[in-house]
Amino acid sequence: MIELLAPAGNIEKMETAFTYGADAVYMGMKDFSLRCRADNFDDDEAAKISEIKDRFHGKVYGALNIYFHEDDIDYLRSRLDDIARYPFDAFLVSDLGIVDILRNRFPDRELHLSTQANCLNAESVKLYRSLGFSRIVLGRETPLSDIKRIKDAAPEVELEAFVHGAMCMAYSGRCFLSAHLAGRSANQGDCAHACRWDYSLALEQKERPGMYFPIAEDENGMSILSSKDLCMIDHLKDLQDAGVTSFKIEGRMKSIYYVATVTRAYRKAIDALSDPAVDFKPFRDELYNVSHRDYSTGFFYGHGPIDVPSHPGYERSCLYLGKFLREVRPSVWEIDIRNQIAMGKTLEYIGPDVLCIPDSGFTTLNGDFEPVEHIDHCQACYLRTDALVKPGYIIRSSEN
Repeated sequence: MIELLAPAGNIEKMETAFTYGADAVYMGMKDFSLRCRADNFDDDEAAKISEIKDRFHGKVYGALNIYFHEDDIDYLRSRLDDIARYPFDAFLVSDLGIVDILRNRFPDRELHLSTQANCLNAESVKLYRSLGFSRIVLGRETPLSDIKRIKDAAPEVELEAFVHGAMCMAYSGRCFLSAHLAGRSANQGDCAHACRWDYSLALEQKERPGMYFPIAEDENGMSILSSKDLCMIDHLKDLQDAGVTSFKIEGRMKSIYYVATVTRAYRKAIDALSDPAVDFKPFRDELYNVSHRDYSTGFFYGHGPIDVPSHPGYERSCLYLGKFLREVRPSVWEIDIRNQIAMGKTLEYIGPDVLCIPDSGFTTLNGDFEPVEHIDHCQACYLRTDALVKPGYIIRSSEN
């Protein structure tokens, strides 16, 4: 069985991931996660997380994958009772120093090795297995040929691999560029993504110190450190044949729209592996409508696809406007609006199994259910539409 593992940066993204086809989600605990600037989860949300998990019959993995300093270890011990309230099926760990702490307190929870641990070979996998890890999230530098050798050497260990999302220009996140330029440590979950900034190069002549002659690629500078995004949707069969059983999507800091669109596309692609009647290609094409950099196959087929840096900036062809919450009157919906929706435009609605519903006959309503020219974020507002939509459907615009 193939598991589709999606990012859950907060409660809303968790529910979206399951709604759009995820089998499992991974989420971060505040102060212990490598995406500490994602919303992550507070202690008072444990009950809601349990409710969503039970409703979708999914699995939930908790990320405790920073590298721990001494004070961090003490703080982790003080938080064990809080962590126990969460319905985690497994903990995602990088630092071996917390393994015994977790095993002693949570003997019934699985341990998954984070990609941050840079596990790349069968001998390492077998060693981690002996320490109690049931799953290895392989380092992103692992080629398909090595994955097959690892699985053959350690068939009892589950292998998880990233299939989509942002890549790091360093060795699985072991980068000090963010700490040097922004004072934010990537290994403590606070990466500033300095590799994706625009840079300019300059020459200084020896006889004229302090006088610089700029070298620029274009008006935006250069992006020599910015890696391409990963997209393996056309190669899932190769990953399956190599022994990967959990396909992981990157993006705990990405939008609801990203989580919905990408999770849906990979859900259809995985279903097509066992049912040739499933046509996943229209959903695959939707991956180009979310914000992304140039796509590549990463290191799975060698260095070639990832060696050339991405062009500056993100590409996107659709703007996320909000989502449908509930029908409060016939054909009138309460919506969670994130960007302005104006009359006279064409909206598009997408759902877990609905590719796209165009709608130019909608009406925007204010909090008193009166027609208005537009509705905006942070307002009580409604949308009247005859389209056949459901709670959780995404609202977007393809107009620039």
